[in-house]
Amino acid sequence: QVQLVESGGGLVQAGESLRLSCAASGRTFGSYVMGWFRQAPGKEREFVAAISKSGGSTNYADSVKGRFTITRDNAKNTVYLQMSSLKPEDTAIYYCAADEPVFYSDRYTSRYSYEYDYWGQGTQVTVSS
Repeated sequence: QVQLVESGGGLVQAGESLRLSCAASGRTFGSYVMGWFRQAPGKEREFVAAISKSGGSTNYADSVKGRFTITRDNAKNTVYLQMSSLKPEDTAIYYCAADEPVFYSDRYTSRYSYEYDYWGQGTQVTVSS
């Protein structure tokens, strides 16, 4: 069992940057694949980024590649999403998720929401033009 709490959301102008944090509580944070998803009003939840349990491998949606960076600090039980060059279309509620793996490699990542076992309550990111 793991509990996730997101923070760092807010209102920014297009072109600015924002860093989201996700604090996790659990016995073995380093055993989980971590991911970020987002959901805009009237749209379905979509994949944003994921990072392997050791932090050695990452995966990004095409829409954010080159602008967003996912990192993790297993000693602090925290995963981050650094967002740069923000656009109005990035406006959404951002969710942190944890995937408890079964026989995953050290470099495994997941792009699919149904594979994740635990979810935070989300943090709002609004980008004005």
